[in-house]
Amino acid sequence: MEYDLFNPPPSLPDDTTADAPTQQEPPADTDDAQRIERLRAELHRHNHNYYALNAPEISDSEFDAMMQELIDLETAHPELYDPNSPTQRVGSDLGSGGFPAVMHERPMLSLGNTYNREDVRAFYERVRDGLGGQPFSICCELKFDGLSISLIYEHKRLVRAVTRGDGKQGDDVTANVRTIRTLPLALPAGVAAPEHFEVRGEVLLPWERFETLNRMREAREEQPFANPRNAASGTLKNKDPRVVAERGLDAYLYYVLADRTPSDSHYQNLLAARMWGFQVSEATRLTHSLEEIYAYIDYWDTERRKLPVATDGVVLKVDSLRQQEQLGMTAKNPRWAIAYKFQAERARTRLESVTFQVGRTGAVTPVANMQPVALAGTTVKRASLHNADIIEQLDLYEGDYVFVEKAGEIIPQIVGVDYEARPLLTGRKVEFATTCPECGTPLVRYEGEAAHYCPNTTACPPQLRGRVEHFISRDAMDIDSLGPETVDDYFGRGLIRDAADLYRIRVEDICGEDGTRLKSAQKIVAAIEASKQKPFDRVLYALGIRFVGRVAAQQVATALRTLDNVRHASVEQLQAIDGIGAKIAQSIADFFADKRAADLVDRLVKAGVQTALPEIEALGTQLEGKTVVISGTFSHHSRDEYKELITRHGGKNTGSISKNTSFVLAGDNMGPAKLEKARSLGVTLMSEGEFLRLIGETED
Repeated sequence: MEYDLFNPPPSLPDDTTADAPTQQEPPADTDDAQRIERLRAELHRHNHNYYALNAPEISDSEFDAMMQELIDLETAHPELYDPNSPTQRVGSDLGSGGFPAVMHERPMLSLGNTYNREDVRAFYERVRDGLGGQPFSICCELKFDGLSISLIYEHKRLVRAVTRGDGKQGDDVTANVRTIRTLPLALPAGVAAPEHFEVRGEVLLPWERFETLNRMREAREEQPFANPRNAASGTLKNKDPRVVAERGLDAYLYYVLADRTPSDSHYQNLLAARMWGFQVSEATRLTHSLEEIYAYIDYWDTERRKLPVATDGVVLKVDSLRQQEQLGMTAKNPRWAIAYKFQAERARTRLESVTFQVGRTGAVTPVANMQPVALAGTTVKRASLHNADIIEQLDLYEGDYVFVEKAGEIIPQIVGVDYEARPLLTGRKVEFATTCPECGTPLVRYEGEAAHYCPNTTACPPQLRGRVEHFISRDAMDIDSLGPETVDDYFGRGLIRDAADLYRIRVEDICGEDGTRLKSAQKIVAAIEASKQKPFDRVLYALGIRFVGRVAAQQVATALRTLDNVRHASVEQLQAIDGIGAKIAQSIADFFADKRAADLVDRLVKAGVQTALPEIEALGTQLEGKTVVISGTFSHHSRDEYKELITRHGGKNTGSISKNTSFVLAGDNMGPAKLEKARSLGVTLMSEGEFLRLIGETED
C-alpha cells in the first residue's frame, strides 16, 4: 500500500470539524452542537500547532476566548460531553481513584542493552546473518528517558492509555494522559489512519519543568526527584489529573502498530504518525550501514545535551516490519532491536569544604563546595552529600580530589574519591556536624532515619521561616502575594514568628512609613484574609507536620472530617485510615501532643481558618455500624467514590482488615495479602455488584 494514502491534508480547513459520533436524533439546538464540534476541531489543531510544531497561528488571548466559549457551550449542553474534548486537558478530579490493570493488545517488549560499539557491531552482523544476505536498513532513534506508554485509538479518537507495567499488562492512566498537550485526543478530519491502531512512546518531563518541580519540592522540604524519569513516572501515577496537568508532561512516539499499517517501513510509519499529529522526534534517521549508525551515535552523544528532554541512549531497529517478523524473538527480547546506552559523564575536581544547611523540618543537609568544574554542559561547584552515612562511606577529607556525576544529568553528586591523588598533607577529615549551624542546638538522629535534625523547633531561624513559607505555599494556603523574601523581612522586623502571626498583620504595619506600598499592603492583607476560606485538608497540610504530604493530609481530613477529630485521634485510629502508615500516624499524634504546636493550632482556629470539611449528605443507613475495607480495582466507581458512598450510607472506611471488619469490597486484582488475611479471619468478600445492590444502586 502506498504511504501517501495515509497523508493528512496540509492544514485543517476552517469549516472542517472533527469526526463526531453519528446520532439518530440531533440535539435540540443543532447550531450549538455544530459550533461545539467546530471549536473542538479548531482547538485541537491550534494545540498541535503550538505544542508540537511550535508554530502558533493565533494569539494566546484568541485561543483562551475560543476555549472559554467551548467551556460555556459544553456546560450548557452536558449531553454532548466528550472525554476527548480540548476542555478535558485541564484535568478533572473525576475518576481519580486507583488505576485499573489492563492487558496489552500486544506485549510491550523490553530491549537488550549495550554500552559499547563492539556490541553494536555484533547486533548488526546478527541481523545481516539472520536475514540471509537480504538488504536491510536500521532506523536510529533517540532513547528518551521516560515512562513507556501504549495509546489505543479507535475511529481516530483516543480511547485508552496504558503504562508498560510488566509488559503483559499495565495501568490504565487515560485520564492523566489526556492532560498531555502534545498528544492528539482526536485526529484531524480527513486523515486516512487505520480504524484501530496503537501508538507507543515515552512520557517525559522536560528539563525546565523538572527543575521547577524540584525547586518547589525542595522549598517544601520534600525529597526532590532524582531524575526526570522518576518525576514523569510519579506524575503519571498521581491520582489527581489536575496535578498532572499542572506539571506539564510531554510525550514522544516511536512505534505504530495495527493490523494494517501505512507501510512495511517502521520509519515511514513514524512519518505517518507525525502527519496524524503525534510528536515524533526529528532526530529519527534511517541508516544503511554500520558506519552511518556509528556516526549517529557519536553525534547524539554530544548534541543530546541541547535537547529539552532527557535521553540516555540510542535505539536501533530493523526498519522492515516483514524482516522484524522474520528475525523474531529470543526468550526475552526482539532480535531486530537493541538499545545503546550512553556513558554517564564524570568530572574530577577538588573538594574545598563542606557546609551544612537547615531546612523547614530541622533536617540538616551537608553540601560539598568544590572548585568549579565543567560537567554535562554546565559549571558545577556544589553538590549534596545527603547524610552522615554517605560522608562516612566516602572517607572524605578537605582538599581531596573527588569524582562528580550528574544524576539524571542534572543533580550533581560525588560518586567517589581519587585516593591515589590525596595529598600528603591533607586537610581536616570531613565529619558530620554535631550541633545546628544556625542555633547551636545539639543535633539528633531518630531511629531508622538517615538524616540528622535540629530539635529546636521554637527558635531555630530557618525552621521558623521555612514553616511559614510552607504554610503560604501554593498547595497549602496559597497566599501568593507573599514570598520567601517578604517572609524574611517580616521576621527581621519582628512582625511574625509563626504562621498564626500572619493573621494579625494590618495594612499600616507593612505599607511603609510614607504609605508608598499601600496597594501592595492591601493586596497582601486581602490574600491572607482570603486564605481563611481554604478547605480543611489544605489547612492540615499547611501545618507542616513531618511526613504528612498533600495526599496524606487529604486522606486524614476525608476520613476524620474535623480538626478536633484529628487532634484527639489515637495512633491506631490514624493508622486505620487507608494510605496512612505507622510513621505518618505517629508523627501526627506527636505533633498535636506538643504544647507549642497546640498553641499554634489554637491561634489559627481563633484567626478563622477552616477546621472541618463540609458535611456529607446521607444517602441511607444500609451500612450503619459496618466497617468496610476496599481492595482491588472497579468498573463503576473509583476507590475514592466508593469510600464516599460507604460514608454516605452510614459506614466506616478502614485500610486494614481485622476481626472487626464487616466485609471487604473486593474488586479485580485484589491484593494477595489482604485476600489471605480476609480468608484467615473469615471476613466476607463482597463483589462490586453485590455492594451496589446492597446500597440500592443499579449497575447500569
